[in-house]
This record gives sequence, C-alpha cells and structure tokens, in this order.
Amino acid sequence: MPIRRAAVAALAVLTVAGCSSGAESPADAPAAEGATVPVVASTNVYGSIVEAVGGSRVSVDSLIDDPGADPHSYETTPADAAAVGRARLVVLNGGGYDDFVGQLVASSGTNPTVIDVAHVSGLATTEDAHADDAHADQEYEDHAEAEGEEHGHDHGEFNEHFWYSLPTVQKVATRVATDLGTVDPEGAAEFTANAKAFNARVAELITRTEAIGAARPDARVAVTEPVPGYLVETAGLTDVTPAEFTEAIEEDTDPPASVLRETLALFSDDPVRALIVNAQTETPSTDQVREAAQTAGVPVVEMTETMPEGVTGYADWMSGQIDALAGALGATSSGS
Repeated sequence: MPIRRAAVAALAVLTVAGCSSGAESPADAPAAEGATVPVVASTNVYGSIVEAVGGSRVSVDSLIDDPGADPHSYETTPADAAAVGRARLVVLNGGGYDDFVGQLVASSGTNPTVIDVAHVSGLATTEDAHADDAHADQEYEDHAEAEGEEHGHDHGEFNEHFWYSLPTVQKVATRVATDLGTVDPEGAAEFTANAKAFNARVAELITRTEAIGAARPDARVAVTEPVPGYLVETAGLTDVTPAEFTEAIEEDTDPPASVLRETLALFSDDPVRALIVNAQTETPSTDQVREAAQTAGVPVVEMTETMPEGVTGYADWMSGQIDALAGALGATSSGS
C-alpha cells in the first residue's frame, strides 16, 4: 500500500492540537455531567481500545471501520470533519500512516486532545517524536522550510503498524485513561480500572505470543508486508522475506523480478514455516507468493490492518490472529 507521509502537515496539525491560547476552549472544559465524551479514532482498532477504556462514558467515531478500506489513501468526508469538530479526544496512529486525521484537526478550529500513537510507542525515530511536542514542532517545521527538506521518514526506519506492538497498545490504553480522566474527572477512576483490566488481557496476549517462539525457536516465516512485524518479533520468529519485496508491496509497486524470484524461493528446498499475508492487500505478486506457499504446503496466515466485521474488540481480534499463527507453526496458544 502506498504511504502518504505529509510530515510537515502532521507537525502543524499537532501544534494546533497541542497549543492553547490560555483561554479555556470547549475542548478544555470538563465534560457536562451525564454527557458522554466524544472521541474520534482514525481506525476501528484504536476506536476499540478507547471503547474498552471509556466504556459507556464515551461515544467513539472510528473514521475507518471498513475492512476493505486503505488507511494510507483514505479520502475524508464532511461527516469525518464534523466528527473531529465535536471531538474532545482524537487518537491517531501517526508515523505517516493516517495524516488525514491530523489535517482534519488542523482545519477544525477546535482544540481536542490528540494522542499520537507513534510518539506514545517510543518506537518512532527522534524526528517523528517531534510531532507531539508543540514547541519543538514549530522550530522543526521552520527549520524544514528554511532548509527545503522533506521530513517524512523513509520506509525501514521503523514499522508504523504500532497496533501489532502489544506493549504499545498497553501504553495507548493507559494514555487514553489519563486523557479521558482530564476531560471527564468523574469517570477518572473508572477509566483507570478499565485500562488496567484491558492491559491485563493484553499481557496475556504477550505471554501467549512469546510462547509461540518458545515452542518453535527461530522459526523462519515470510510476510507480504511489514504489517505484523512487531507481533512476529514478540513471537521470536525470524522474518526472512527480502526487504525489497515487502517495501514494494507496501508502496503499491511491483518488486523487481529478481526479488520476486528470491521471495518465491522461500517456499522450495528448505521452506519457511508459515506465510503471513495482509488480507487487505492483494497484487499479482502477493498472489504468486500465496500460490507458491500453498503448493509447497506452507500454512498461510491472514492478518489485517483494521478489525473485520463481527469482531467484538481489539483483544478478541488479536487473540484470534495469535491463535492462527500458533496453529500454523504447530505451537500452542491457549487462553483464547
């Protein structure tokens, strides 16, 4: 999938979101008694996390909840702009993944609290971390303009699919609880308790994922995109896919013929133990790789960027994917 990295726009957005004129704006004021806190999340993955923490005290608009949608190239609607204009809290992935949300915040004329998961994760580069520091943002943007530099990150500096980093998801839940508690002080204790319960569930997922690697140490796998990269790392698996292949698929381009051949060779002679595909991206190249895996009898595990229909929440969704990965590798993943 192509990634649109409008870094300067994102910096400007978060400067608007993070700064205040000193007067209390509607977004700064405590929530009215009995009212739910309006929240916008870029995808239903983050929307689900907010719902788990906020419970009945929040109303969440997930801008992307269609499993067939491409967050990288999503085109916003007037309804999206209206939702952001009402929001007291906005949760976005950051890292160039969903810049459209930042642009909506910048044009909203409001001052919601913004949670940039790229910054919260601690996994992004130093330059990306500037995006959540209002004062550094302005200096950084001014410098970029003066130098004529483009400050988007290059693919490979970090993996922007942070929701597959289970420790990051725990950090996000804790941050959501804190920020919701500021907007709705009466619900602060409930938010904290909900985040604690949610994080305990995610801790179980981490244990189960690590158990995969313990059962199959250094097992080799292939992926069509880097989407599940953090989960693969937590499982202690070795991704042997040529970087040029996954980069090409993510950038919506055809990999060089030599790279495709190298990737297809992973399913012959000494084949990998499993192929993990992004079910939301299908190209002639990924179809060839899937076919090669199936011909070789290599299990194919489908993972997605957004939660599919019928899934009740983040933990259940991720639990199912962990089970699928464990099953493909012949490992045990109990507790689902």
